[in-house]
Amino acid sequence: MWSEKYRPQIISDMVGNEDARAAIVEWFVKWKKGTKPLLLVGPPGIGKTTMAYLMAEQFGYDMIGLNASDVRSKSRINEILVPVLSNVSVLGTPMIFVDEVDGIHGRSDYGGASALVDILKEPTVPIVLAANDDTSDKMKSVKKAVKIIHFKKIPPRLLRVYLESILKKQCAKLSPGYLIKVIDKSKGDIRSMINFAQSLVTGFNPQTDRSFERINVEDGVNAFFKANSIEEARSVLYSMQIDPREKINAFYSSIITSDLDNSSLAKYLESISEADLLFGRIMKTQNWRLLRYLNDILIKLYQNDERIRYAQYNLSWPLLNRIRWDGAKIKSLSSVMAKKLHMSSSAFVTLCFPFVLWCIKNKTLELELEETFGDVIEKELKLIS
Repeated sequence: MWSEKYRPQIISDMVGNEDARAAIVEWFVKWKKGTKPLLLVGPPGIGKTTMAYLMAEQFGYDMIGLNASDVRSKSRINEILVPVLSNVSVLGTPMIFVDEVDGIHGRSDYGGASALVDILKEPTVPIVLAANDDTSDKMKSVKKAVKIIHFKKIPPRLLRVYLESILKKQCAKLSPGYLIKVIDKSKGDIRSMINFAQSLVTGFNPQTDRSFERINVEDGVNAFFKANSIEEARSVLYSMQIDPREKINAFYSSIITSDLDNSSLAKYLESISEADLLFGRIMKTQNWRLLRYLNDILIKLYQNDERIRYAQYNLSWPLLNRIRWDGAKIKSLSSVMAKKLHMSSSAFVTLCFPFVLWCIKNKTLELELEETFGDVIEKELKLIS
């Protein structure tokens, strides 16, 4: 996707919001333990997430990226963030980024918001949050604990200059009429503008007479499996204007974490595999015209199935699958090691297992393990190398 191909590699590559970017750089330069976390507020697609990742790279932080769905309950906060904050030396130089933090509040909030606010009040590592809107009453507690930086929509003039530079690099053209249409429809959303322009250049312009409101990944997956007809599900797919790999991953992680019978799981995974093969072919041949078929494959997943809810994984597919298939062996290994270390299995996996792998990888620790456990360790080491 052009939106991924031309994603800014350094801060100066970004477009617009110069004052906001300068304020963020200053915050990172002056950061010390106890500094108020940052809250980046602004409409989707204008660079908030990209800015966070670029700053982490520039200042040498190990980014731990989370979404609102990851931190909606107090138990999830304790499971994910507390180990990071209490084991900074073990985990390198971490930085926490929570995207769509305004989505934490709602019926699915089981103490996540208040638990997050407690962490924001006493930060031991840099914490950056992003939100599309901060005007709701439920965001008041978060706003009191952070420094807020607002991002504005990118002006049409800058959007046109940026889009024309991408079209020039692609040796592609759009008529003045289409150029104006793309910029106007994007409403300041750079990612949406680039995706729409690419769809026009490659000949893929799905149902241009209809206006699809752009929706995020979580709402899209949930709406897809709640749809009352295949046409409604298809419109949801078109409204999920995101990177195709992210779209495939979202459906995959949501399906495998749902309580499904074996026949349903096999059917869903067959369609996911077909979509993955198509995207692999696109990346190998760079024939982006094939992208027009992705939604036609993903629509095969459709059926009104309340069992499936959105779930996000930040892990790569190979590592995710390894953990899935070797989960029983890892659980057995953690049970043995936990007894020797006088701690719970979950504590060993969360706090010790990554450090044990790191020590073995760097040849500072040797363990005498059974063959089955040795195989698991060897596979995990290959994945983190």
